[in-house]
Amino acid sequence: MNFLIITHVPHSLKNNQYLGYAPYFREMNMWFKYVEKVKVVAPLQLHETSALVSAYKHSNLNFVEVPRFSIVSLKEKLLSILKLPLLIFQISKAMIWADHIHLRCPGNMGLLGCLVQIFFPSKAKTVKYAGNWEPNSKQPLSYKLQKWIVSNTLLSKNIKVLTYGKWPNQTKNIIPFFTASFSEVEIEEVEKNFSGELKFLFVGSLVEGKQPLYAIRLVEKLKNSGRDVSLKIFGEGPLRPDLENYIQTMNLSTCITVCGGVPLDQLKDQYKRSHFSILPSKSEGWPKAVAEAMFFGCIPVATRVSCVPWMLENGKRGILLNEELEKDLTKLNEVLENRGELQKMATEAMNWSQHYTVEYFEKEIKNLL
Repeated sequence: MNFLIITHVPHSLKNNQYLGYAPYFREMNMWFKYVEKVKVVAPLQLHETSALVSAYKHSNLNFVEVPRFSIVSLKEKLLSILKLPLLIFQISKAMIWADHIHLRCPGNMGLLGCLVQIFFPSKAKTVKYAGNWEPNSKQPLSYKLQKWIVSNTLLSKNIKVLTYGKWPNQTKNIIPFFTASFSEVEIEEVEKNFSGELKFLFVGSLVEGKQPLYAIRLVEKLKNSGRDVSLKIFGEGPLRPDLENYIQTMNLSTCITVCGGVPLDQLKDQYKRSHFSILPSKSEGWPKAVAEAMFFGCIPVATRVSCVPWMLENGKRGILLNEELEKDLTKLNEVLENRGELQKMATEAMNWSQHYTVEYFEKEIKNLL
């Protein structure tokens, strides 16, 4: 099978290997196990900017470099118009070659892929929509356009659209999906003791959209109310200096630490040691930090975005935030008073997440191909 990927994910080349954001590359390597030839159409950058990188693993892979483009500002839109003929030509040429077309959405390359695939109705296709599929959520126009095209069964033929969460009133080509980080052999019963220090962690990029400062302030409020709590922050991003400055200014360094980005095996140990994982994100697809924490009985504390309410069964398997600091603090304090309920919540979270293993994920990928 000739397997084609159209993606906006930046790639870098080092020692004849294509590298990039580790979770994406690990996932694609699972797809590669079931195909003979791979072609990737994506932008290439000189240096890898992420600390967490991985490489493609396939003996017959061809990379087609295309120029990066953006449609945010007027200048970028005008430049993108000049690049469009080459982009459309490269994507069309690759789709002619392919037996199976795999689009990564939402993104600029995904948008072009969605448009060009209309002219290849007989080709088998999958779309991995890694963003928020919630029908009523506020999203950029380009995202809504991608969702509309791939949902439209008249425009998009022979296609399976993989979305996070289960949503009502969807077309027949929309398939609820998931992702996975841990194997069946890593399943274990992790006992949590909620009688001593309560350990929180934040895992994610240190950017505005993830709201790491909100996580810090929430733990700060808990500390000031007399709770024995601590917070470790794992991730990198432009907000790191500001967060460290806030921690120092507010004299929080004894209980809050910015640890930077670490590999998954180190995070796994932290999930086991921690009681709660905070993710007050403004937007998500499938939040890996939530599912990974739940795998080891770490209770998620997260905002009501994307499929998070479904993952947490509307509060049965975790704590849903409203992004109002005092109200969220009151809610957390109420939950923390009931150790029995906390233990039950941790067990529910663990049992649910341990269903979504790497083996199950690979099985479902194989069925798609």
